[in-house]
Amino acid sequence: MAKYVGMTRWGIIGLVMLGTIINYLTRSTLSVAAPTMMVALHMTEKNYGVITSVFQFGIMLQPIAGYILDIVKLKLGLALFAVAWGLITMAHALAGNWQGLALLRGLQGFAEGIAQPGGLKVVAEWFPARERGFASGIYNIGASVGSMLAPPLVAWAILQYNWQAAFIISGGLALVWAALWYVCYQSPDRHKRLSAAEHDYIKAGQESQLEPRAQRPSPLRIMRQRNFWGMAIARFLADPTWGTLVFWVPLYLSSVRGFDLKHIALFAWLPFAAADLGCLFGPALALWIQNMGVSLINARRWAFTIGACMMTCVPFVGYVASPYMAIALLCVGAFAHQTLSVNVITLASDLFPRGEVATVAGMVGTAANLGALLISLAIGLLVAKIGYAPFFILIGGLDLVGAAVLWILVKPGPASAEAGA
Repeated sequence: MAKYVGMTRWGIIGLVMLGTIINYLTRSTLSVAAPTMMVALHMTEKNYGVITSVFQFGIMLQPIAGYILDIVKLKLGLALFAVAWGLITMAHALAGNWQGLALLRGLQGFAEGIAQPGGLKVVAEWFPARERGFASGIYNIGASVGSMLAPPLVAWAILQYNWQAAFIISGGLALVWAALWYVCYQSPDRHKRLSAAEHDYIKAGQESQLEPRAQRPSPLRIMRQRNFWGMAIARFLADPTWGTLVFWVPLYLSSVRGFDLKHIALFAWLPFAAADLGCLFGPALALWIQNMGVSLINARRWAFTIGACMMTCVPFVGYVASPYMAIALLCVGAFAHQTLSVNVITLASDLFPRGEVATVAGMVGTAANLGALLISLAIGLLVAKIGYAPFFILIGGLDLVGAAVLWILVKPGPASAEAGA
């Protein structure tokens, strides 16, 4: 029987998951409120496409956010960024036109871009290699849960009060989490409730070659590594799916499938519930594959590939007659996306030193959000002319290309090939 070492690390990742829930709730508030705001602020679909693209551009500055986090550390860094995105979200209530809204979205994108670098840095510091996949899956559940909570919460706020109230409520939650994080978090070496047995268990399970270096990570040195480009290109191809789900599906259900705000509240959360299951299935699949004798990195690549194959159902969303069948296909796509996404995100903590993880995750996040920016801009410019169907076809096939890139470019290191999932 395995020796019990403690559960403090799981409490820490639970706190990170709560922050991720609020992060994605605040960023998803706009998409649910969009049908109402487009009328109130006299926005077109092209204007909305620009607004969502500006947000993605802000998130593309993740390398700066990640670099700041590697310097100021997790306790202060995540608290400051959460305060920033909370206040900016609340300021959305003051927007009087789409141009002002676009400016606020850009600022919010930069502040909220800390979610992945921060979460992955916590995983790298608090978990042995064997548990990193599940830890990443747990905090990534927050992305799905936050997006899932947005439709009913925002619809309730709009129906009960107005669209401005939706932003004030969600932004206020971010301020509460920032205070909670700052009060509760300490590093593994300083945490008073972390037992010596659990501390030793964490340290013993971390790869020696991933120990932090004394010298700060150089972005140019990181960019010279093929492992970085393997992850970056794969996420560039994968993240347009998530951008479409978060920013465009509520508008698609409204404009194409004829859903009103109440129906959006009832059904738009379902793909994100399926995505929650994908967050858990992805690391479980990688662990099962590894238990068959496959190395850690190859297990993650196989899990990504299986998720990419499941994504091939998404092209049919635009062609099925029933809106409920379309939602069902979107649910399968969301499940498949998170299955592959959580594995490629976790690769950064498997392949790079812990002192560089936030910087690497931020740089990979830039590529990911560039993909989401381009798809959002393209939908905004072209959806009135060609509809949504071509975009569902596109995102349904991109992940197969991403899987090929992972197999060709990523090269496992000696320790990562032997470590547990």
